Amino acid sequence: MTGRIRIGCQGWNYPGWAGPLFPEGARPADYLSLYARAFDTVEVDSTFYAAPSERTVRGWVERAPEGFLFALKLPREITAERRLVGAEPVLEEFLDRARLLGPKLGPVLVQLGPDFSPAERPALKRFLPVLPADLRFAVEFRQREWINRETHDLLAGHGVALALNDGPWIPRRWLLQLAQRPTADFHYVRWMGMNRELTDFSHVQLDRSEEITVWADALRGLPAQGLDVYGYVSNYFTGHSPATARELQQRLGLPSVDPGSIGEQTSLF
Repeated sequence: MTGRIRIGCQGWNYPGWAGPLFPEGARPADYLSLYARAFDTVEVDSTFYAAPSERTVRGWVERAPEGFLFALKLPREITAERRLVGAEPVLEEFLDRARLLGPKLGPVLVQLGPDFSPAERPALKRFLPVLPADLRFAVEFRQREWINRETHDLLAGHGVALALNDGPWIPRRWLLQLAQRPTADFHYVRWMGMNRELTDFSHVQLDRSEEITVWADALRGLPAQGLDVYGYVSNYFTGHSPATARELQQRLGLPSVDPGSIGEQTSLF
């Protein structure tokens, strides 16, 4: 079976995208539907802070086209506050809401904080078997000490992906090697960047063409191996994640949408 690569952004609700991606004067309420004309997946950051309401989830479903996928972050109450311990009731409530997305539900990211060290491996071992097998989960570590054979085998034993986070925590050369050693039938890639001082997200400010080329080369052949790839770009990676995501699409031979055509389509409504 051949896999598929989906590339999108981390979030969609950025006023700085009005003009570069969204038509000038677009209403924030329309940002998601406009975003979905350019990308077929998005990572939702807001679910890290709280489980979304049923109304919110149903609104996402209505505004996204068929075939679009939402990747959701597990709430921080589970990962940061409870630290994966005694979190089953919160997890169940969250997943009940997530399942309202139906076929538009993509993978769920278990984002562990930079203070979550291998000393807490027993909590992770007890948590992974609780995750339902019919959904896709990825775990993100922010300490390089996690990257070893024991962690690889633990995740692989439960079919959970090791999130590949291109940021300040784990060397990129390690991530590129891990791309060839999946722990699940999919990869979850996050391009975070190093510069957290960027505040203007309206245009590219950092040249990442070399990194983009390296990543495209590493990911391009994975679908032929039966692997799906979900990749999400942060604004902090270059300054304007839609342009970077579009460049990744082009390097990978995926269809890409010119922002100008998104503005033209608004005349139909």
